[in-house]
Amino acid sequence: MTTSAPARSWLPAYLLLALIWGNSFFFVMIGLESLTPAGVVLTRLLLGMVTMILVSAFTRTAFPERRHWKGIFIIAIPMASLSWFLFAFSEQYISSALAGIINGATPLTTLAAILVAFPEEKPTRQRVIGLLVGFLGVLVVVGVWQGLGGGTLLGVGACVVAVIGYGIAYPYTRRHLATGRSDAVAPLALSTGLMVMATIQITPVVLVTGYSHDPITWRVVLAMLALGILGSGVAYILNFRVISRSDATTASTVTFAITVVAVISGALFLSEDVTWNQPVGALIVIIGVSIAQGLLTMPRFAR
Repeated sequence: MTTSAPARSWLPAYLLLALIWGNSFFFVMIGLESLTPAGVVLTRLLLGMVTMILVSAFTRTAFPERRHWKGIFIIAIPMASLSWFLFAFSEQYISSALAGIINGATPLTTLAAILVAFPEEKPTRQRVIGLLVGFLGVLVVVGVWQGLGGGTLLGVGACVVAVIGYGIAYPYTRRHLATGRSDAVAPLALSTGLMVMATIQITPVVLVTGYSHDPITWRVVLAMLALGILGSGVAYILNFRVISRSDATTASTVTFAITVVAVISGALFLSEDVTWNQPVGALIVIIGVSIAQGLLTMPRFAR
């Protein structure tokens, strides 16, 4: 798959997105000091929605047309409300660094979703090998040979489900909402619609599970402001810009850089331990995706 525009048209947004989202796992961990997982998600969505509405008003960007809201409601589940809740839930049991590393498998699930759901993308020998190598990398990341305790298994499982959701959301968005067609939804309008729909979706969960479990500190407030305004607001404008100017797989590879930022933030600010298998497994995942995308070419053997 090749990109639809020169790298200079999307690379700056891609790099800034990696920096913002790479720190989101750190901010979520801070938020969980006072808030429930659903409370963290609702807060970041409300702040993101307000940010998007203000930016839309300032730039005079219209909301998505009525015919697009169904598609936006659909992608809001795997791309925001459900996946964000699962990642917040997981960080009650695993480190923010490990959550960030598992998030790095998003390009694998994106490729898998494309091969399964989009018949024009034919599975090739190289793509299948790349997916298998990447899956091996995920197994190394979680250290399956060590065994997983109940809490760790629950946390890892939640992250994996969230990443599968991301993998489905990217190609769906590319095909139905953010393509180069004249009727495509503008990145800002799409981001605003996503925040609105995801907020509606997570609200009933907060009513059932509660919003907070301890007094809210200034540390939590600042983390939520950063997570909501930047991670749920500005970042989604950047994300949809990358999707619309490149392709679904290229956009999903931002998770590689996110992984690096997440590990550094967790180690520096949360004193989280990083075991040898986590960066090694992450490297194997990157190699697998590079093979699947054709960035690394498999040798051909003579028959």
